[in-house]
Amino acid sequence: MKYVKIEGGVKFSKFISPMSATLSDQPAFDDPNWLFEIKWDGYRAIAELDGANTRFYSRNGLSYNKAYPKVYNELIKIDLPGTILDGEVVVFRDGLPSFQAIQNYKSTQNVPIQFVVFDCLQLQGKDLTKLKLADRKELLKAALPNGNVVKYCDHVVGDGKALFEQARKIQLEGIIAKRADSKYYLDKRSKEWLKIKNINVDDFIVIGWTDPKASRQHFGALILAQERDGKLIFAGEVGTGFTAVQLKSLFNKIQLLEVDECPLDEPVKKDNGFHWTKPKFSVQVQYAEITDDGHIRHPSFLGLRGDK
Repeated sequence: MKYVKIEGGVKFSKFISPMSATLSDQPAFDDPNWLFEIKWDGYRAIAELDGANTRFYSRNGLSYNKAYPKVYNELIKIDLPGTILDGEVVVFRDGLPSFQAIQNYKSTQNVPIQFVVFDCLQLQGKDLTKLKLADRKELLKAALPNGNVVKYCDHVVGDGKALFEQARKIQLEGIIAKRADSKYYLDKRSKEWLKIKNINVDDFIVIGWTDPKASRQHFGALILAQERDGKLIFAGEVGTGFTAVQLKSLFNKIQLLEVDECPLDEPVKKDNGFHWTKPKFSVQVQYAEITDDGHIRHPSFLGLRGDK
C-alpha cells in the first residue's frame, strides 16, 4: 500500500491517505453505471485491522484510538487481520448525523456513534484497490460483521435523483456518486467520485466586514445578520465566492456606511479587524446548514440583492 510519511506530534508517522471525491456543480443524476451513497456528515477515517494492534486514524493520520474508544473497541474485535477499511465516523442526534455533535463529542457521552464503512482497500492481506468499486463493496459486505457501531454503508444503483430527494427531505448533507467500476486511487481526488451537496440559499444583511489578509484586497469577509423574531441577529461571515470586481465594488459601497456601534440587537464582541456598517445592503449566500448557535456553515457569496 502507499503511505504518506510525516513527523511527530499526535499523528502516526506512517499512514494511508484516502481517495477523495470531487465537489460537483451539477445536480443529482440517474445512471446505471454509478452507485449512490448518503454523504455522512462526520469525520473521514481509516481502520487498519490487526486485533489489539489495530490502527484507527483520520485522513491526515491523527489517531482516533482514544478519541472514539467505542468505535475502536469494536474494531479490535473484528477478526479480519490485514484488512483496511475506509469510512466515516458519525455521531447522531435525533436519529440523524450531526457534524456539530461530532465536533463536540466526548467519549464519556452516551450518544450514538458509528463508523460507517463504505470501502475496503485490503481484505486479509489481499490488495483490493485495483478491483471495481462494486466488487470491493460486495466483498466488504460479505466480510464485515453486522454490528451496531461498525456498519456497512449501503448504496443504490442508478437512482441518484431519488436518493438525493430523500436526503434533501430529511436535511442530510447530500449524496456521493461513485462510478461502479472505479478503482481506489490512494491520496487522490477523483472525478469518478462526486459530492452532490444539499445546498441552502438565503438572503442576509451586511453589517460589516473584516480586514483582508495576505494578497486579498479590499476585505476578507462580509459580516452577516438576519432578522429573526423581529431582531437583527448575527449569522456569521462569508469570505468565499467573490470575484475581484465584486470585492472592489462591494467595498466601495459598504465602507461609506461604516459606524462605530454594532448594529445587532444582541451585540457580539468586535474582534481585531472588524468594521461595522449600517445594515443597508442584502446579499444572497449559499450554505450547508445553520448551526445550533445560528451561524451559517460552509457559506459562499452568490450576489448582491438589488431589490432589497
